[in-house]
Amino acid sequence: MDATERKVPAFADTNVWLYALLATQDAQKSAQANALVRNLPLMVSTQLINEVCVNLIRKAGFSETRIQELLAAFYARHVVIALDQAVLLRASHLRARYQFSFWDGVMVASALAGGARVFYSEDLHDGLMVESALRIENPFRSRPVPAS
Repeated sequence: MDATERKVPAFADTNVWLYALLATQDAQKSAQANALVRNLPLMVSTQLINEVCVNLIRKAGFSETRIQELLAAFYARHVVIALDQAVLLRASHLRARYQFSFWDGVMVASALAGGARVFYSEDLHDGLMVESALRIENPFRSRPVPAS
């Protein structure tokens, strides 16, 4: 990742955040996700915050105190995109055009609403350009190192 990429507004999906926040069986993905969320100016949506929190409670047994600390950190460190009528309608159009699942469509619409240029996801189609504005990128896929 070069200096230009570090300045591009970006959005990371729920799984990326979970890899970053939990010790997983895949140490490499955890390390990559951790670097991503620590080093990039990521925006988040209220949906993403909800999905991350419910998974941390269910899968990792996070206490409400830890969830409250995480909520405070999300709002203190990141731009939070709220779900409103415009985001939900755009998500519907995106689902029709790109065949996203319901929740993926809402997440991508949130990223677009926030002005993100990159959407990090291991589940969506790597390299897909959405509305000529947002590139889907799998942060765990090996990429060639750019020539200097």
